[in-house]
Amino acid sequence: MSDDLFDIKVGNFYFKNPIALAPMGGITDSHFANEFAKDAGLVILGGYNLDAATQQAASEMVKRGRKEFISDEPLKLIGNELKSIKTDSVVAINVRSSTLEPLIEAAKITKGANAIIEIDAHCRQPEMTKLGVGEALLHDLTKLQSMIREVKTTGAIVSVKVRANVIDNVKMAKAIEDAGSDILHIDAMKEGSGADMETIRQIRDATRLLLIGNNSVTDFETAKEMFTRGADIVSVGRGGIENPSLITLLVKEVTLLQKDIGWYNSPKHVCRGEGDLRGLTFCCLPVKSCPVHSNIKKIGLSAKEFADIKMEFAKGTPLEYGDSTCFGSLVWCCKITKMCPLRDGVLETIGLPDAEYMKLKKQLADYILDHPKVTGK
Repeated sequence: MSDDLFDIKVGNFYFKNPIALAPMGGITDSHFANEFAKDAGLVILGGYNLDAATQQAASEMVKRGRKEFISDEPLKLIGNELKSIKTDSVVAINVRSSTLEPLIEAAKITKGANAIIEIDAHCRQPEMTKLGVGEALLHDLTKLQSMIREVKTTGAIVSVKVRANVIDNVKMAKAIEDAGSDILHIDAMKEGSGADMETIRQIRDATRLLLIGNNSVTDFETAKEMFTRGADIVSVGRGGIENPSLITLLVKEVTLLQKDIGWYNSPKHVCRGEGDLRGLTFCCLPVKSCPVHSNIKKIGLSAKEFADIKMEFAKGTPLEYGDSTCFGSLVWCCKITKMCPLRDGVLETIGLPDAEYMKLKKQLADYILDHPKVTGK
């Protein structure tokens, strides 16, 4: 399973697959990861408590039955954990601190060990939130942004783990991106059970950050739903405790999917009302009443501009072919999983495999969303 099968990268990190081990306080250390997450593309250890205040809070949490990592020398513990991990996966360290200096030092350690630092803006335990740590940071985005910017000065790749539906999800995602974070790790929590897939879609449309989806991932169908809503990576937490082979199973299934269709996290069609903006790559020529119009309006394009951008990309590529399709070019054709004899006939005629077609569609999605007329850059 080579790193280039999925082509997932951030900074100088390449992920061999889009399955991650999520951080769980007092549980996901190097020993746990070495035993249960050797196949994961990303292993996130922690959360580790870095200063005296968070160490004390963790001790109070342990007294009431929760598991936590407690150490008199937390920075040394992090260094030892990074040395003890035995994996060819990308490694990240999830951390909490009520003061900035230990975060900076932890970032330097992770950078030196070729690892990623993840700021915990997720923990909702009262012992932590009363310190202004964890979920409390979402209620003080200015503080969180300042923290991200300071940590980024070390040159480390930064992830931020957050909990959905605490504040406005779009505002949160944009604030974290604007501060310079590289990764957004979203616990798509909602009232009741299961993950909030609509939240993942909303956040995908709001940011171009590498997006990790998390919550209630216990089987491939759930992971696949997160992928179709825009998650680049899906992280596994307690599901991996209940089923120790879950990560290996998910890696196997997503690898088969990628080899089969070439775009493992391809979006649903926007005309179904479930697709994120990447789904514009599958849209027809905008000449009839259809959700394509409301979606291109979201990114500031007219129907003509959208059509011109798609044809601009298609020129000189196999997507330019397709006289016998509905609109005369494969650039207007739908997702390979939707049956279409016209599209499939053209693909067969020009000898373009399904997976290569979908890879081109992925490139087109990026081309649209990164176009200067969309970004203003």
